[in-house]
Amino acid sequence: MDALHSLMAGFGTALSPLNLLWALIGVTLGTLVGVLPGIGPALTVALLLPVTAKLPPVGAFIMFAGIYYGGMFGGSTTSILLNTPGESASIITALEGNKMARKGRAAAALATAAIGSFIAGTIGTVLLTFFAPAIADVAVQIPPSAKFALIMLAFVTISATFGGSPLRGLISLFFGLSIGLIGTDLQSGQARFTLGRPELLDGIDFITVVIGLFAIGETLYVASRYRKTQDVIKLEGGASMTRQDWRRSWGPWLRGTALGFPFGAIPAGGAEIPTFLSYTLEKRLSKHPEEFGKGAIEGVAGPEAANNASAAGVLVPLLTLGLPTSATAAILLAAFQQYGLQPGPLLFLTNGDLVWGLIASLYIGNVMLLLLNLPLAPIWARLLLIPRPFLYAGILVFSTVGVYSLNNSVFDLFLLALFGVIGYGMRRFDFPVTPAIIGVVLGPTAETFFRTALQQSNGDFTIFLRSPLTVFILFIVLLALVVPPVLRARARRMATPA
Repeated sequence: MDALHSLMAGFGTALSPLNLLWALIGVTLGTLVGVLPGIGPALTVALLLPVTAKLPPVGAFIMFAGIYYGGMFGGSTTSILLNTPGESASIITALEGNKMARKGRAAAALATAAIGSFIAGTIGTVLLTFFAPAIADVAVQIPPSAKFALIMLAFVTISATFGGSPLRGLISLFFGLSIGLIGTDLQSGQARFTLGRPELLDGIDFITVVIGLFAIGETLYVASRYRKTQDVIKLEGGASMTRQDWRRSWGPWLRGTALGFPFGAIPAGGAEIPTFLSYTLEKRLSKHPEEFGKGAIEGVAGPEAANNASAAGVLVPLLTLGLPTSATAAILLAAFQQYGLQPGPLLFLTNGDLVWGLIASLYIGNVMLLLLNLPLAPIWARLLLIPRPFLYAGILVFSTVGVYSLNNSVFDLFLLALFGVIGYGMRRFDFPVTPAIIGVVLGPTAETFFRTALQQSNGDFTIFLRSPLTVFILFIVLLALVVPPVLRARARRMATPA
Protein backbone atom coordinates (compact mmCIF):
# COMPACT_ATOMS: atom_id res chain seq x y z
CA MET A 1 0.00 0.00 0.00
CA ASP A 2 2.94 2.32 0.66
CA ALA A 3 3.95 1.89 -2.96
CA LEU A 4 0.44 2.82 -4.12
CA HIS A 5 0.36 5.95 -1.94
CA SER A 6 3.80 6.94 -3.18
CA LEU A 7 2.74 6.29 -6.78
CA MET A 8 -0.32 8.53 -6.34
CA ALA A 9 1.97 11.27 -5.02
CA GLY A 10 4.19 10.64 -8.05
CA PHE A 11 1.21 11.15 -10.38
CA GLY A 12 0.58 14.45 -8.59
CA THR A 13 4.12 15.48 -9.57
CA ALA A 14 4.10 14.04 -13.09
CA LEU A 15 0.67 15.47 -14.00
CA SER A 16 1.65 19.09 -13.39
CA PRO A 17 1.41 21.05 -16.69
CA LEU A 18 5.16 21.67 -16.87
CA ASN A 19 6.10 18.03 -16.23
CA LEU A 20 3.48 16.87 -18.76
CA LEU A 21 5.20 19.14 -21.26
CA TRP A 22 8.61 17.58 -20.44
CA ALA A 23 7.08 14.10 -20.85
CA LEU A 24 5.62 15.06 -24.24
CA ILE A 25 8.95 16.53 -25.36
CA GLY A 26 10.72 13.39 -24.15
CA VAL A 27 8.47 10.86 -25.92
CA THR A 28 8.46 12.93 -29.13
CA LEU A 29 12.25 13.24 -29.11
CA GLY A 30 12.58 9.56 -28.19
CA THR A 31 10.36 8.44 -31.08
CA LEU A 32 12.19 10.81 -33.41
CA VAL A 33 15.65 9.49 -32.53
CA GLY A 34 14.39 5.92 -32.42
CA VAL A 35 13.16 6.24 -36.00
CA LEU A 36 16.37 7.79 -37.31
CA PRO A 37 18.91 5.04 -38.04
CA GLY A 38 22.18 5.22 -36.15
CA ILE A 39 20.77 7.34 -33.29
CA GLY A 40 19.46 5.62 -30.21
CA PRO A 41 18.12 6.71 -26.80
CA ALA A 42 21.56 6.45 -25.17
CA LEU A 43 23.14 8.82 -27.68
CA THR A 44 20.23 11.27 -27.34
CA VAL A 45 20.32 11.35 -23.54
CA ALA A 46 24.10 11.85 -23.74
CA LEU A 47 23.64 14.78 -26.12
CA LEU A 48 21.05 16.38 -23.84
CA LEU A 49 23.13 16.13 -20.64
CA PRO A 50 24.75 19.60 -21.03
CA VAL A 51 21.42 21.17 -22.10
CA THR A 52 19.52 19.85 -19.08
CA ALA A 53 22.18 20.79 -16.52
CA LYS A 54 20.15 23.88 -15.52
CA LEU A 55 16.73 22.18 -15.51
CA PRO A 56 14.98 20.99 -12.32
CA PRO A 57 15.94 17.30 -11.80
CA VAL A 58 12.33 16.03 -11.81
CA GLY A 59 11.55 17.61 -15.20
CA ALA A 60 14.87 16.47 -16.67
CA PHE A 61 14.39 12.83 -15.62
CA ILE A 62 10.78 12.77 -16.79
CA MET A 63 12.05 13.91 -20.20
CA PHE A 64 14.88 11.34 -20.14
CA ALA A 65 12.37 8.58 -19.29
CA GLY A 66 10.23 9.65 -22.26
CA ILE A 67 13.28 9.49 -24.53
CA TYR A 68 14.17 6.04 -23.17
CA TYR A 69 10.74 4.51 -23.81
CA GLY A 70 10.19 6.53 -27.02
CA GLY A 71 13.44 5.24 -28.49
CA MET A 72 12.18 1.68 -28.04
CA PHE A 73 8.90 2.51 -29.83
CA GLY A 74 10.57 4.39 -32.68
CA GLY A 75 13.25 1.78 -33.29
CA SER A 76 10.66 -0.69 -34.57
CA THR A 77 9.68 1.71 -37.41
CA THR A 78 13.24 1.73 -38.76
CA SER A 79 13.55 -2.03 -38.41
CA ILE A 80 10.28 -2.71 -40.22
CA LEU A 81 10.36 -0.12 -43.01
CA LEU A 82 14.12 0.15 -43.61
CA ASN A 83 15.31 -3.30 -42.46
CA THR A 84 17.92 -1.51 -40.32
CA PRO A 85 17.90 -2.53 -36.65
CA GLY A 86 19.16 0.38 -34.58
CA GLU A 87 20.45 -2.03 -31.93
CA SER A 88 20.97 -5.77 -31.56
CA ALA A 89 17.67 -6.23 -29.68
CA SER A 90 15.78 -5.12 -32.82
CA ILE A 91 17.34 -7.69 -35.17
CA ILE A 92 14.35 -10.03 -34.94
CA THR A 93 11.91 -7.19 -35.57
CA ALA A 94 13.84 -6.31 -38.71
CA LEU A 95 13.95 -9.95 -39.79
CA GLU A 96 10.21 -10.64 -39.59
CA GLY A 97 8.77 -7.10 -39.68
CA ASN A 98 10.51 -6.11 -42.91
CA LYS A 99 9.29 -9.32 -44.58
CA MET A 100 5.73 -8.40 -43.51
CA ALA A 101 6.22 -4.88 -44.91
CA ARG A 102 7.44 -6.23 -48.24
CA LYS A 103 4.23 -8.31 -48.45
CA GLY A 104 2.14 -5.14 -48.00
CA ARG A 105 1.52 -5.66 -44.25
CA ALA A 106 3.68 -2.82 -42.89
CA ALA A 107 0.68 -1.30 -41.07
CA ALA A 108 0.01 -4.54 -39.18
CA ALA A 109 3.70 -4.99 -38.30
CA LEU A 110 3.96 -1.42 -36.97
CA ALA A 111 0.68 -1.78 -35.04
CA THR A 112 1.60 -5.05 -33.31
CA ALA A 113 5.01 -3.57 -32.42
CA ALA A 114 3.47 -0.37 -30.99
CA ILE A 115 0.65 -2.05 -29.05
CA GLY A 116 2.99 -4.78 -27.81
CA SER A 117 5.45 -2.11 -26.66
CA PHE A 118 2.62 -0.31 -24.83
CA ILE A 119 1.40 -3.46 -23.06
CA ALA A 120 4.91 -4.64 -22.16
CA GLY A 121 5.96 -1.17 -21.02
CA THR A 122 2.87 -0.78 -18.83
CA ILE A 123 3.14 -4.23 -17.23
CA GLY A 124 6.88 -3.69 -16.75
CA THR A 125 6.22 -0.35 -15.05
CA VAL A 126 3.65 -1.98 -12.73
CA LEU A 127 6.26 -4.58 -11.73
CA LEU A 128 8.84 -1.80 -11.27
CA THR A 129 6.37 0.07 -9.01
CA PHE A 130 6.06 -2.83 -6.57
CA PHE A 131 9.45 -4.56 -6.85
CA ALA A 132 11.72 -1.53 -6.66
CA PRO A 133 10.68 -0.30 -3.16
CA ALA A 134 10.90 -3.86 -1.77
CA ILE A 135 14.42 -4.31 -3.16
CA ALA A 136 15.42 -0.85 -1.91
CA ASP A 137 14.27 -1.79 1.62
CA VAL A 138 16.58 -4.81 1.55
CA ALA A 139 19.43 -3.03 -0.23
CA VAL A 140 19.67 -0.30 2.41
CA GLN A 141 21.01 -2.93 4.84
CA ILE A 142 23.79 -4.11 2.49
CA PRO A 143 27.26 -3.33 3.95
CA PRO A 144 29.85 -1.35 1.93
CA SER A 145 31.89 -4.52 1.27
CA ALA A 146 28.88 -6.17 -0.42
CA LYS A 147 28.11 -2.99 -2.37
CA PHE A 148 31.69 -3.02 -3.66
CA ALA A 149 31.26 -6.70 -4.61
CA LEU A 150 28.00 -5.89 -6.43
CA ILE A 151 29.75 -3.23 -8.51
CA MET A 152 32.51 -5.76 -9.31
CA LEU A 153 29.79 -8.17 -10.46
CA ALA A 154 28.30 -5.47 -12.70
CA PHE A 155 31.77 -4.65 -14.10
CA VAL A 156 32.54 -8.26 -14.96
CA THR A 157 29.17 -9.31 -16.35
CA ILE A 158 28.69 -6.18 -18.44
CA SER A 159 32.22 -6.41 -19.84
CA ALA A 160 31.63 -10.05 -20.75
CA THR A 161 28.28 -9.53 -22.46
CA PHE A 162 28.71 -6.26 -24.40
CA GLY A 163 30.57 -6.90 -27.64
CA GLY A 164 31.83 -10.14 -29.10
CA SER A 165 34.89 -10.64 -26.89
CA PRO A 166 35.05 -10.62 -23.06
CA LEU A 167 38.73 -9.60 -23.26
CA ARG A 168 37.86 -6.53 -25.34
CA GLY A 169 35.09 -5.74 -22.85
CA LEU A 170 37.51 -5.90 -19.91
CA ILE A 171 40.06 -3.71 -21.74
CA SER A 172 37.31 -1.17 -22.39
CA LEU A 173 36.31 -1.32 -18.70
CA PHE A 174 39.87 -0.71 -17.46
CA PHE A 175 40.18 2.21 -19.88
CA GLY A 176 37.06 3.76 -18.32
CA LEU A 177 38.29 3.07 -14.78
CA SER A 178 41.60 4.77 -15.60
CA ILE A 179 39.79 7.87 -16.88
CA GLY A 180 37.69 7.91 -13.69
CA LEU A 181 40.88 7.98 -11.56
CA ILE A 182 42.26 11.16 -13.18
CA GLY A 183 42.30 14.16 -10.83
CA THR A 184 43.11 14.92 -7.22
CA ASP A 185 42.50 12.17 -4.67
CA LEU A 186 40.09 13.78 -2.20
CA GLN A 187 41.44 11.79 0.78
CA SER A 188 45.21 12.06 0.28
CA GLY A 189 45.32 15.25 -1.82
CA GLN A 190 47.64 13.54 -4.32
CA ALA A 191 47.26 14.28 -8.04
CA ARG A 192 46.62 11.14 -10.09
CA PHE A 193 47.35 10.77 -13.84
CA THR A 194 47.17 14.53 -14.44
CA LEU A 195 50.38 14.67 -16.58
CA GLY A 196 51.20 17.99 -14.92
CA ARG A 197 48.16 19.68 -16.48
CA PRO A 198 46.32 21.95 -14.02
CA GLU A 199 43.11 21.51 -16.08
CA LEU A 200 43.06 17.84 -15.03
CA LEU A 201 43.36 18.40 -11.26
CA ASP A 202 39.55 18.41 -10.90
CA GLY A 203 39.30 15.29 -13.05
CA ILE A 204 37.64 14.95 -16.45
CA ASP A 205 33.94 15.82 -16.57
CA PHE A 206 32.13 12.56 -17.28
CA ILE A 207 29.76 14.43 -19.62
CA THR A 208 32.73 15.20 -21.91
CA VAL A 209 33.79 11.54 -21.82
CA VAL A 210 30.27 10.23 -22.44
CA ILE A 211 29.54 12.59 -25.34
CA GLY A 212 32.99 12.03 -26.86
CA LEU A 213 32.99 8.23 -26.67
CA PHE A 214 29.33 7.68 -27.37
CA ALA A 215 27.92 10.58 -29.40
CA ILE A 216 30.96 11.69 -31.42
CA GLY A 217 32.49 8.22 -31.77
CA GLU A 218 29.18 6.59 -32.72
CA THR A 219 28.33 9.35 -35.20
CA LEU A 220 31.74 9.10 -36.90
CA TYR A 221 31.36 5.33 -37.09
CA VAL A 222 27.84 5.41 -38.56
CA ALA A 223 28.81 8.19 -40.99
CA SER A 224 31.81 6.18 -42.18
CA ARG A 225 29.42 3.41 -43.22
CA TYR A 226 26.88 5.68 -44.89
CA ARG A 227 25.46 4.47 -48.18
CA LYS A 228 23.24 6.65 -50.37
CA THR A 229 20.92 3.93 -51.65
CA GLN A 230 18.49 2.83 -48.97
CA ASP A 231 15.27 1.02 -49.73
CA VAL A 232 12.53 2.59 -47.59
CA ILE A 233 9.14 0.89 -47.84
CA LYS A 234 6.30 3.40 -48.22
CA LEU A 235 3.49 3.31 -45.66
CA GLU A 236 -0.08 4.18 -46.68
CA GLY A 237 -2.40 5.14 -43.78
CA GLY A 238 -1.90 4.61 -40.03
CA ALA A 239 -0.81 1.46 -38.23
CA SER A 240 -3.69 -0.99 -37.78
CA MET A 241 -4.44 -4.69 -37.31
CA THR A 242 -7.19 -7.09 -38.40
CA ARG A 243 -9.13 -9.28 -35.96
CA GLN A 244 -6.92 -12.25 -36.87
CA ASP A 245 -3.79 -10.17 -36.19
CA TRP A 246 -5.13 -9.40 -32.69
CA ARG A 247 -5.78 -13.11 -32.05
CA ARG A 248 -2.23 -14.01 -33.11
CA SER A 249 -0.56 -11.16 -31.19
CA TRP A 250 -1.95 -11.04 -27.66
CA GLY A 251 -0.29 -14.28 -26.50
CA PRO A 252 3.19 -13.29 -27.80
CA TRP A 253 2.81 -9.85 -26.16
CA LEU A 254 2.26 -11.41 -22.73
CA ARG A 255 4.90 -14.12 -23.12
CA GLY A 256 7.44 -11.59 -24.40
CA THR A 257 6.75 -9.38 -21.37
CA ALA A 258 7.25 -12.32 -19.00
CA LEU A 259 10.63 -13.05 -20.61
CA GLY A 260 11.86 -9.47 -21.00
CA PHE A 261 11.34 -7.96 -17.53
CA PRO A 262 13.43 -10.40 -15.45
CA PHE A 263 16.28 -10.37 -17.98
CA GLY A 264 16.36 -6.58 -17.92
CA ALA A 265 16.46 -6.56 -14.12
CA ILE A 266 19.57 -8.73 -13.72
CA PRO A 267 23.15 -7.64 -14.46
CA ALA A 268 24.22 -8.82 -17.92
CA GLY A 269 20.62 -9.70 -18.77
CA GLY A 270 19.98 -7.00 -21.38
CA ALA A 271 17.36 -7.07 -24.12
CA GLU A 272 19.06 -9.29 -26.70
CA ILE A 273 18.64 -12.66 -24.94
CA PRO A 274 14.89 -12.31 -24.16
CA THR A 275 14.09 -11.14 -27.72
CA PHE A 276 15.80 -14.18 -29.22
CA LEU A 277 14.19 -16.47 -26.61
CA SER A 278 10.80 -14.95 -27.36
CA TYR A 279 11.26 -15.52 -31.11
CA THR A 280 12.24 -19.16 -30.56
CA LEU A 281 9.32 -19.71 -28.17
CA GLU A 282 6.77 -18.18 -30.55
CA LYS A 283 8.08 -20.24 -33.45
CA ARG A 284 7.52 -23.42 -31.43
CA LEU A 285 4.07 -22.42 -30.18
CA SER A 286 2.75 -20.92 -33.42
CA LYS A 287 0.08 -22.65 -35.53
CA HIS A 288 1.84 -21.14 -38.57
CA PRO A 289 5.53 -22.06 -38.10
CA GLU A 290 5.99 -22.10 -41.89
CA GLU A 291 5.53 -18.28 -41.92
CA PHE A 292 8.57 -17.64 -39.68
CA GLY A 293 11.40 -16.15 -41.70
CA LYS A 294 8.84 -14.98 -44.28
CA GLY A 295 6.94 -12.42 -42.19
CA ALA A 296 5.13 -13.94 -39.17
CA ILE A 297 3.31 -11.43 -36.98
CA GLU A 298 4.11 -13.46 -33.84
CA GLY A 299 7.81 -12.98 -34.66
CA VAL A 300 7.34 -9.22 -34.34
CA ALA A 301 4.85 -9.11 -31.43
CA GLY A 302 6.78 -11.29 -28.95
CA PRO A 303 10.33 -9.89 -29.41
CA GLU A 304 9.10 -6.27 -29.40
CA ALA A 305 7.25 -6.90 -26.12
CA ALA A 306 10.35 -8.57 -24.65
CA ASN A 307 12.50 -5.62 -25.74
CA ASN A 308 10.25 -3.05 -24.05
CA ALA A 309 9.67 -5.10 -20.90
CA SER A 310 13.43 -5.40 -20.44
CA ALA A 311 13.65 -1.58 -20.70
CA ALA A 312 11.41 -1.33 -17.61
CA GLY A 313 13.38 -4.09 -15.89
CA VAL A 314 16.64 -2.18 -16.41
CA LEU A 315 15.32 0.58 -14.16
CA VAL A 316 15.02 -1.80 -11.16
CA PRO A 317 18.79 -2.30 -10.51
CA LEU A 318 19.47 1.29 -11.59
CA LEU A 319 17.09 2.89 -9.09
CA THR A 320 17.50 0.43 -6.21
CA LEU A 321 21.21 -0.47 -6.39
CA GLY A 322 22.68 2.20 -8.65
CA LEU A 323 23.80 -0.49 -11.11
CA PRO A 324 23.32 0.15 -14.85
CA THR A 325 22.73 -2.94 -17.00
CA SER A 326 22.50 -1.24 -20.41
CA ALA A 327 24.14 1.62 -22.30
CA THR A 328 21.15 3.94 -21.77
CA ALA A 329 21.05 3.08 -18.06
CA ALA A 330 24.75 3.99 -17.80
CA ILE A 331 24.03 7.41 -19.34
CA LEU A 332 21.04 7.85 -16.99
CA LEU A 333 23.34 7.06 -14.07
CA ALA A 334 25.66 9.80 -15.32
CA ALA A 335 22.64 12.11 -15.47
CA PHE A 336 21.84 11.35 -11.81
CA GLN A 337 25.44 12.16 -10.86
CA GLN A 338 25.21 15.41 -12.84
CA TYR A 339 22.65 16.53 -10.25
CA GLY A 340 24.72 15.24 -7.33
CA LEU A 341 22.35 12.29 -6.84
CA GLN A 342 23.44 8.70 -6.25
CA PRO A 343 20.86 6.09 -7.34
CA GLY A 344 20.44 3.38 -4.74
CA PRO A 345 18.22 2.43 -1.82
CA LEU A 346 18.55 5.81 -0.11
CA LEU A 347 17.27 7.58 -3.22
CA PHE A 348 13.72 6.44 -2.36
CA LEU A 349 14.05 8.14 1.06
CA THR A 350 16.00 11.28 0.15
CA ASN A 351 14.42 12.04 -3.27
CA GLY A 352 11.08 10.23 -3.16
CA ASP A 353 9.32 12.95 -5.18
CA LEU A 354 11.83 12.53 -8.01
CA VAL A 355 11.73 8.70 -8.03
CA TRP A 356 7.95 8.39 -7.86
CA GLY A 357 7.43 11.26 -10.29
CA LEU A 358 9.75 9.42 -12.68
CA ILE A 359 7.87 6.10 -12.27
CA ALA A 360 4.48 7.79 -12.70
CA SER A 361 5.73 9.53 -15.83
CA LEU A 362 6.49 6.10 -17.34
CA TYR A 363 2.74 5.25 -17.26
CA ILE A 364 1.88 8.62 -18.79
CA GLY A 365 4.64 8.37 -21.38
CA ASN A 366 3.43 4.94 -22.49
CA VAL A 367 -0.05 6.30 -23.23
CA MET A 368 1.44 9.28 -25.07
CA LEU A 369 3.63 6.97 -27.14
CA LEU A 370 0.70 4.79 -28.19
CA LEU A 371 -1.25 7.88 -29.28
CA LEU A 372 1.78 9.26 -31.13
CA ASN A 373 2.80 6.05 -32.87
CA LEU A 374 -0.44 4.49 -34.15
CA PRO A 375 -2.11 7.36 -36.06
CA LEU A 376 1.10 9.24 -36.87
CA ALA A 377 3.08 6.28 -38.22
CA PRO A 378 3.20 7.69 -41.81
CA ILE A 379 4.71 10.95 -40.51
CA TRP A 380 7.42 9.10 -38.55
CA ALA A 381 8.11 6.99 -41.65
CA ARG A 382 8.81 10.18 -43.66
CA LEU A 383 11.70 10.97 -41.28
CA LEU A 384 13.58 8.07 -42.82
CA LEU A 385 13.93 10.22 -45.97
CA ILE A 386 15.99 12.95 -44.18
CA PRO A 387 19.51 13.10 -45.74
CA ARG A 388 21.84 11.48 -43.21
CA PRO A 389 24.80 13.88 -43.73
CA PHE A 390 22.65 16.74 -42.35
CA LEU A 391 21.85 14.64 -39.33
CA TYR A 392 25.45 13.67 -38.59
CA ALA A 393 26.66 17.26 -38.98
CA GLY A 394 23.93 18.44 -36.59
CA ILE A 395 25.00 15.93 -33.92
CA LEU A 396 28.64 17.01 -34.15
CA VAL A 397 27.73 20.72 -33.84
CA PHE A 398 25.26 20.07 -30.99
CA SER A 399 27.85 17.99 -29.10
CA THR A 400 30.56 20.63 -29.46
CA VAL A 401 28.34 23.53 -28.38
CA GLY A 402 26.94 21.50 -25.47
CA VAL A 403 30.34 20.56 -24.03
CA TYR A 404 31.76 24.07 -24.49
CA SER A 405 28.75 25.57 -22.68
CA LEU A 406 29.56 23.57 -19.52
CA ASN A 407 32.79 25.40 -18.57
CA ASN A 408 33.55 27.66 -21.60
CA SER A 409 36.80 25.71 -21.86
CA VAL A 410 38.76 25.12 -25.06
CA PHE A 411 40.62 22.31 -23.25
CA ASP A 412 37.28 20.48 -22.87
CA LEU A 413 36.83 20.69 -26.67
CA PHE A 414 40.28 19.12 -27.12
CA LEU A 415 39.27 16.30 -24.77
CA LEU A 416 35.95 15.92 -26.61
CA ALA A 417 37.76 15.48 -29.94
CA LEU A 418 40.25 13.07 -28.38
CA PHE A 419 37.53 10.88 -26.85
CA GLY A 420 35.55 11.09 -30.10
CA VAL A 421 38.47 9.62 -32.05
CA ILE A 422 39.00 6.97 -29.35
CA GLY A 423 35.27 6.14 -29.45
CA TYR A 424 35.38 5.75 -33.23
CA GLY A 425 38.43 3.49 -32.93
CA MET A 426 36.68 1.36 -30.31
CA ARG A 427 33.63 0.90 -32.56
CA ARG A 428 35.84 0.27 -35.60
CA PHE A 429 37.86 -2.48 -33.89
CA ASP A 430 34.92 -3.99 -31.98
CA PHE A 431 35.73 -2.76 -28.47
CA PRO A 432 32.38 -2.15 -26.70
CA VAL A 433 31.96 1.44 -25.49
CA THR A 434 29.45 0.72 -22.72
CA PRO A 435 31.95 -0.91 -20.27
CA ALA A 436 34.21 2.16 -20.63
CA ILE A 437 31.34 4.51 -19.79
CA ILE A 438 30.29 2.36 -16.84
CA GLY A 439 33.92 2.35 -15.64
CA VAL A 440 34.04 6.16 -15.76
CA VAL A 441 30.72 6.58 -13.98
CA LEU A 442 30.88 3.75 -11.43
CA GLY A 443 34.66 3.63 -10.84
CA PRO A 444 34.76 6.43 -8.22
CA THR A 445 31.73 4.89 -6.45
CA ALA A 446 33.46 1.49 -6.29
CA GLU A 447 36.57 3.16 -4.86
CA THR A 448 34.47 4.90 -2.20
CA PHE A 449 32.82 1.64 -1.06
CA PHE A 450 36.21 -0.14 -1.10
CA ARG A 451 37.79 2.52 1.13
CA THR A 452 34.78 2.71 3.46
CA ALA A 453 34.89 -1.07 3.98
CA LEU A 454 38.61 -0.93 4.78
CA GLN A 455 38.13 2.00 7.18
CA GLN A 456 35.47 0.02 9.04
CA SER A 457 37.94 -2.88 9.45
CA ASN A 458 41.01 -0.69 10.20
CA GLY A 459 42.64 -1.78 6.95
CA ASP A 460 41.92 -5.50 7.37
CA PHE A 461 41.21 -6.99 3.90
CA THR A 462 39.40 -9.97 5.43
CA ILE A 463 36.39 -7.63 5.72
CA PHE A 464 35.57 -8.86 2.21
CA LEU A 465 35.35 -12.46 3.51
CA ARG A 466 33.34 -11.87 6.69
CA SER A 467 29.89 -11.22 5.23
CA PRO A 468 28.24 -14.29 3.59
CA LEU A 469 26.57 -12.00 1.05
CA THR A 470 29.92 -10.44 0.04
CA VAL A 471 31.56 -13.86 -0.25
CA PHE A 472 28.66 -15.16 -2.35
CA ILE A 473 28.77 -12.19 -4.75
CA LEU A 474 32.58 -12.39 -5.09
CA PHE A 475 32.23 -16.13 -5.78
CA ILE A 476 29.78 -15.32 -8.61
CA VAL A 477 32.30 -12.78 -9.93
CA LEU A 478 34.99 -15.47 -9.92
CA LEU A 479 32.69 -17.89 -11.76
CA ALA A 480 31.83 -15.21 -14.34
CA LEU A 481 35.56 -14.74 -15.00
CA VAL A 482 36.63 -18.40 -15.03
CA VAL A 483 33.74 -20.50 -16.34
CA PRO A 484 33.20 -18.97 -19.83
CA PRO A 485 36.88 -19.40 -20.94
CA VAL A 486 36.89 -22.96 -19.58
CA LEU A 487 33.69 -23.80 -21.46
CA ARG A 488 35.03 -22.25 -24.67
CA ALA A 489 38.32 -24.19 -24.36
CA ARG A 490 36.37 -27.40 -23.79
CA ALA A 491 34.16 -26.72 -26.81
CA ARG A 492 37.26 -26.13 -28.98
CA ARG A 493 38.81 -29.41 -27.80
CA MET A 494 35.62 -31.31 -28.59
CA ALA A 495 35.37 -29.66 -32.03
CA THR A 496 38.98 -30.58 -32.91
CA PRO A 497 39.10 -33.93 -34.74
CA ALA A 498 41.17 -36.58 -32.92
